[in-house]
Amino acid sequence: MPVQLELNKYTQFKYLPSYLKTIRGLKTISDTDLVCQSINIKPDNKSEIILDGGNLIHWSDKVIMTDRIFRENPSYERKELLESLRKALEIETIYFVPEQPGDFTGHADGMLRFIDDKTILVNDYSKEKDWFKKAFEIALHNAGLETKTFPYNPYSNSNNTDGKECYINYLQMKDIIFLPIYGMKEDDEAFKQIQSIYPGYTIVTLDCNEIANEGGVLNCISWNIQVA
Repeated sequence: MPVQLELNKYTQFKYLPSYLKTIRGLKTISDTDLVCQSINIKPDNKSEIILDGGNLIHWSDKVIMTDRIFRENPSYERKELLESLRKALEIETIYFVPEQPGDFTGHADGMLRFIDDKTILVNDYSKEKDWFKKAFEIALHNAGLETKTFPYNPYSNSNNTDGKECYINYLQMKDIIFLPIYGMKEDDEAFKQIQSIYPGYTIVTLDCNEIANEGGVLNCISWNIQVA
């Protein structure tokens, strides 16, 4: 889906992720023009940069994405790609974090979320490989962002395409948050933390085991925009 820049202003990136070519069973690619036409949206700008919405964590004048963006766009020089992204998104600040080992999507929305302008919520990566933890911490330190740790424990999942126990992939709307739960002990901890972080929100829990089996959770299957 296109990225909303203003109320009625959108940028459409190219949807051609590498994982659709390599993961068994993921062989179809959406016709983004047809999708937009069907809901009466005409993007103001169409970019040739390959970028998924799941790898775009947006807050006001800044964006976070994983370094998968560079592998997806090898024809661009790094500086050229950065400037093209800034222009397409109409922002100045873009932070990059290393993609998580084993995540076939390379998306950031299963790793972190903005809480406010200076604070992000991040997965508890205490059980991850040391090199990744260090690289991730350095990236966040260099960005100058404060962090809060959120429950995360997918290490008993049957394969890398299973999204169970990824709580950070919740759906956030104006005054409501839909929080994925899985019938695990971390469910209660995630619920209590999200209540304390967003005291003015209604928190709704949804059993997301079936969705997670396909590799993503609530933010993955939704497109959240401002309509008025």
